Amino acid sequence: MDGLAEVEHGRLAAQNAASAEVKQFGQRMVDDHSKANDELKSLAAQKQVTLPAELDPKHRAMQDKLAKLKGEAFDKAYMSHMVMAHQRAVTLFQQEAKSGKDPEAKAWAAKTLPVLQEHHKSARTLNGTKAKDTKAKEQ
Repeated sequence: MDGLAEVEHGRLAAQNAASAEVKQFGQRMVDDHSKANDELKSLAAQKQVTLPAELDPKHRAMQDKLAKLKGEAFDKAYMSHMVMAHQRAVTLFQQEAKSGKDPEAKAWAAKTLPVLQEHHKSARTLNGTKAKDTKAKEQ
């Protein structure tokens, strides 16, 4: 579900962000999470597990919130959300990579984890930059 949301939120960022860096980050989320989602779909099909095809109410609410924002307000809300979402994802993937019961899912989590860690690092950096930009303009 989170991977699906990352793609949808990233598409919004590519359209609605003010900053070129946030637009690029959004496009990277679309690209990287689409790839990971495709890998997970393949693994799920092997395991006869059905993955969600659309956003659940929690993720839909965030998508709707972000869709109403443009420019700097979008950048700030999106990057703040990306920091929290990737922190949660990194924690979950670390747990799965370390303690997962299914060997293939465990291996996929371990392989995907470094990309999520890089996303989290980039999100924190961009979020800090956007917060500083906003503070500077307020002064």
